[in-house]
Amino acid sequence: MNALAATNRNFKLASRLLGLDSKLEQSLLIPFREIKVECTIPKDDGTLASFVGFRVQHDNARGPMKGGIRYHPEVEPDEVNALAQLMTWKTAVAKIPYGGAKGGIGCDPSELSISELERLTRVFTQRSMTHWYSYRCSCS
Repeated sequence: MNALAATNRNFKLASRLLGLDSKLEQSLLIPFREIKVECTIPKDDGTLASFVGFRVQHDNARGPMKGGIRYHPEVEPDEVNALAQLMTWKTAVAKIPYGGAKGGIGCDPSELSISELERLTRVFTQRSMTHWYSYRCSCS
């Protein structure tokens, strides 16, 4: 069972124990937005390297969405989705006024220098936020 299936299973169990309406339960399982971006950076030796990143913004009902970036060679969309969902529940249980989000970049951070990781983070953040900004602007 992958991370998203396990997270959804646990949420559904908790939802039933709490007596949540099935429509509310279903709406809370669907993320607000999922983004996939390709990030190409110059490496320290002058070559280019490309990485795929994912950003899932799960829910913003309680406030702005928060969540970090996971750097791992096997990052995949379902895992990032599950982590974003878990951030939503953690902030809600702790009564912190934030929603849940998470980012992930498929890379081995031990094979990148600090400056390469910084460039990768900046490109990922810019690309995932540019998509959000252009989406938001085109819908207003």
